[in-house]
Amino acid sequence: MTTNKPAHRVGMISLGCPKNRVDSEIMLGELRRRGHQIVGEIEDAETVIVNTCGFIDQAKQESIDTILEVAAAKERGVKQVLVAGCMANRNALELAREIPEIDGFIGLDDLREVDNLVQLGGGGPQPPSPSHLVFDHQAERLLTTRGYAYLKVAEGCDNPCTFCAIPLWRGRFRSRTIASLVEEAQNLESQGVRELCLIAQDTTRYGEDIGLGRHGLLRLLEELLGSTSFAWIRFLYAYPTTLDVKLLELMGKEERFVSYVDMPLQHSHREILRAMQRGGSGDTYLGLLETIRDLVPDVFLRSTFIVGFPGEEEEHFRHLLEFVEQARLDHLGGFVYSPEEDTPAAGLKGRVTRTLARSRYEQLLERQRPISLESRQKLIGRHLEVLVEGPCEESEHLLEGRHYGMAPEIDGRLLINDGMAPAGEMVVVEITEAYPDDVVGRIVGPSSVPGIQIAAV
Repeated sequence: MTTNKPAHRVGMISLGCPKNRVDSEIMLGELRRRGHQIVGEIEDAETVIVNTCGFIDQAKQESIDTILEVAAAKERGVKQVLVAGCMANRNALELAREIPEIDGFIGLDDLREVDNLVQLGGGGPQPPSPSHLVFDHQAERLLTTRGYAYLKVAEGCDNPCTFCAIPLWRGRFRSRTIASLVEEAQNLESQGVRELCLIAQDTTRYGEDIGLGRHGLLRLLEELLGSTSFAWIRFLYAYPTTLDVKLLELMGKEERFVSYVDMPLQHSHREILRAMQRGGSGDTYLGLLETIRDLVPDVFLRSTFIVGFPGEEEEHFRHLLEFVEQARLDHLGGFVYSPEEDTPAAGLKGRVTRTLARSRYEQLLERQRPISLESRQKLIGRHLEVLVEGPCEESEHLLEGRHYGMAPEIDGRLLINDGMAPAGEMVVVEITEAYPDDVVGRIVGPSSVPGIQIAAV
């Protein structure tokens, strides 16, 4: 579709989580539909949209640095800089005051209005407010991934976690219908997507708000498995108190529902979890991990933890390190706590110094390294289905890919040093080497997934 309005050359920089990426793809799809030219290099763009993340201080600083970098490109041909995403809803007034080079803002509910906002130079900065819309299959997307795609099943969050400000700008939890999600999934499959990743802020609570009960995500997975033929379907992320055992039973039986659980636990000590308003404890979490492994023996497990939360004493942190030793997670991520404005945790006493919190973060990752290495060493000699993602950035002689136990962008790399295949295809790889973050392998044959063709090896 074209209009009589002048077309722009538009570039997009998408920061933060996969949910932000979906928002970026919706904006790009709408801009393309309206006749604008999407460009890959900022220097080629007249308009640059920075889709920001406001989750923690580090993410906000990355967003600000990116905006400043793009603003500097105004001297080299960029005519307008628009800011979208979480910081547009949360910090627009502050950003407009501190960075006058910003020409306008695109709120979280304005994704379908991006054409008008590009033409008008964006909207003016608005006071902080939560979003309330949820975009469905009718929002055209321009995919920015190869071989896989994200399917956003819900927006917002109702959890009372004291450290998190996301509900303040993403709004209350609101699910999409199963019919809408199936239709979008089928459209993604028609575009050649081989792996579908279900995402939301609270994915395991999908459907509760629209009458599907506590098994809503299970019902959605059953519909997707029956209505599509994706090689892999995974979901991100599991909340420990709402993870459905029946969902795990399905995962253990259905090969296409990949054996992978990403469950952010945040901490292990009951006192810290109580201060975070998170349910559970280290013991209940260990029991849950045991249940997952019993029902899904080939599962890969990932979690993330926050260190330096207000009131975290040395005994609390030592408890977390011991928990990590016992949990034997395949993948682990961490955050240094940062106080978020208007969150309950920001006013808690017992603030941990940034230096000490950073030290604990490094200790946490160091404690996990031999555990991750052990997990990856167990793969040596195995033949695994692998989704090829393209050439390695460091060397054109290496390919990068992922096996089912690796989610996109977060779980290290599988480097292929022998054999060739195009990005987006699936092959069988023999794992030959293992390191704490990455594994190495060689292509030994075509994938067994029906309908997949690979280049000659």
